[in-house]
Amino acid sequence: MSDRFRLTLAQLNPTVGAIAANAARARDAWAAAKAAGADMVALPEMFVTGYQTQDLVKKNAFARHAMQAVEDLARDCAEGPALGIGGPWLDEDGRLFNAWFVCEGGRIAARILKHHLPNYSVFDEKRLFESGPVSGPYRVGPLRIGSPICEDAWFPDVCETLAETGAEILLVPNGSPYYRGKFDRRVNLMVARVVETGLPMVYLNFVGGQDDQLFDGGSFVINPGGHLAAQLPVWEETVAHVDFTRHADGWRAETGARAVLPDEWEQDYRAMVLSLSDYMGKCGFSKVLLGLSGGIDSALVAAIATDALGPENVRCVMLPSEFTSAHSLEDAAAVARALGCRLDTVPISGPRAAVTTALAPLFEGTPFGIAEENVQSRMRGLLLMAISNKFGEMLLTTGNKSEVAVGYATIYGDMAGGYNPIKDLYKMRVFETCRWRNANHRPWMKGPEGAVIAQRVIDKAPSAELRADQKDEDSLPPYPVLDAILERLIEGDMSVAEIVAEGFDRATVKKVEHLVYISEYKRFQSAPGARLTRKAFWLDRRYPIVNRWRDES
Repeated sequence: MSDRFRLTLAQLNPTVGAIAANAARARDAWAAAKAAGADMVALPEMFVTGYQTQDLVKKNAFARHAMQAVEDLARDCAEGPALGIGGPWLDEDGRLFNAWFVCEGGRIAARILKHHLPNYSVFDEKRLFESGPVSGPYRVGPLRIGSPICEDAWFPDVCETLAETGAEILLVPNGSPYYRGKFDRRVNLMVARVVETGLPMVYLNFVGGQDDQLFDGGSFVINPGGHLAAQLPVWEETVAHVDFTRHADGWRAETGARAVLPDEWEQDYRAMVLSLSDYMGKCGFSKVLLGLSGGIDSALVAAIATDALGPENVRCVMLPSEFTSAHSLEDAAAVARALGCRLDTVPISGPRAAVTTALAPLFEGTPFGIAEENVQSRMRGLLLMAISNKFGEMLLTTGNKSEVAVGYATIYGDMAGGYNPIKDLYKMRVFETCRWRNANHRPWMKGPEGAVIAQRVIDKAPSAELRADQKDEDSLPPYPVLDAILERLIEGDMSVAEIVAEGFDRATVKKVEHLVYISEYKRFQSAPGARLTRKAFWLDRRYPIVNRWRDES
């Protein structure tokens, strides 16, 4: 029996519902493994369908289509390495499982069913799947392999059972979405499983975007003792080969390439770029437009869009009113020029005056206020959507997480759009991200090098410019204070009393809490956006729109 085993890891980017295309990607990976003399090629959890499918997988026709695709792969990949791939499985009683299939010799030689079903944060797997029994190891050539599926490796029981029943290595297919700091948490948990079982572990993850969720890849191999044998890059599709050799004390992975991981600022930025490019490409769009106001949020979105799609595919539109400052006009032009994007100017003073005239009989005798301010925002939304419809360019919305949290945005106005790359980025992180992009350029960026966001855009006081001399801080706490309170209310789920105990003014905390709760209806209708934290607005945080409770602690 051989004392060597070559495993090919296919860290690839599938598309939900593109079953034939995903299967073709799997065939290509299998061909690369065969050419490299591999014994087996592995693809991540639910690869044949893409992940997450949400309720789509509950359609029996969809699940059966995916199952047939796996059977076809088994037939087509008969002469060569074994192929491991994730997908749904419907049993004869109609029960649906999250499964991982091992195809060898023209047939499905093993079928592993996921036991622990995550039902928190963005996951609803108990809604979709049945919990499978803990599966034993399977043999490929000289090696007995145990494959806990994703969440099964976050608990000790499945891995320990596999070790006790003869597994010699652990190969974990995953669909593990990104949030800031997630990689370290994964590694710590997987090291714990290696220590408990004494077995080498291969952790294989997706890469790519699906709606709001991002999969960062970053697959790795750990030997007993917690030694890192191989590290695949984050955010990049990679097909890599890992060699195992048998020693007196068991199988060990030979040391391979160990990619250096970027810091959290670069990872967040790349996540936003990839989320937009994948959302566009997988939905069939190639061009975007956005309202470029001269402010920092729209400037950052323009930079992200340019890096994702290239400047030739980004249209910026300035929509000035009589309240728009000369500085804003200059700053918007400077950003578009630095990025190399098209900039169109469509004044809204005329259309706004027409709306004001139409409403004058109803508004007579009332003071100028939010209703009139929001006419401007909604006029901009109307004109941007008209341009979107005319030229087939998807409109991006540009509200940061601080604004999204407290409703500092106009529904059917500046909230109009199909995607929001910075939806999960607080305002203070917007500032720092702009500084990071100005100081850094990477090969994966399609935009130009250098300072693409003018320093004056970063330095000036934020304003919606919907009335004379307006500043955001006229109606909101200063952003450093606002963000600190929001992080505690949203990410930390802290009570008002706990936040006040940390030194914050109680009236300010209560005001922010009130704004968060009354803005739920806006978030319910908002565009999706890249998930960067553990408490992004959508699946991570599900609150009722009608909610009269307030924290009086």
